Amino acid sequence: MAILDVMVFPNPALREPAGEVTKFDDDLKRLVSDMWETMYLSKGVGLAAPQIGYPLKLFVSDWEGEKRVVINPEIVETEGTEAKEEGCLSFPGIYEEVKRPLRIRIRYQDESGEFHDDTVEGHLARIYSHETDHLKGKLLIDYLSALKRTFLRKKMGRKARSK
Repeated sequence: MAILDVMVFPNPALREPAGEVTKFDDDLKRLVSDMWETMYLSKGVGLAAPQIGYPLKLFVSDWEGEKRVVINPEIVETEGTEAKEEGCLSFPGIYEEVKRPLRIRIRYQDESGEFHDDTVEGHLARIYSHETDHLKGKLLIDYLSALKRTFLRKKMGRKARSK
């Protein structure tokens, strides 16, 4: 297993839409294993493949023992909304209030290629929505007001230049 570097905003690769996973092989299983290690080391509850430089429709999540590998997801239904503070491994130390669905129905494949159709709610729905956004190149910053986006871009730009 390997610990992978998590890309940090403003890395332009975070804006690239991901492609479908078509091979469910040992390489995919290794990538998933590396993603778990990276997510846990980073103290995250979710990690999307594009955040570590793999432009694939794939994320892992672990919330209160619900550990899932989600591949080629499609959110087919949402219900309700709730505004809550959330963070992102690609925006270290940043927490902002974001409005997300309270409940979602999602279709996806697991690491073996098997199809699933699940309904999740609460914080797990928030995680799935957040990670699915990453697969489309949509980021936490996109949910903020113009003023907050400008402030956060400057702050993250300064962090990136100081490294």
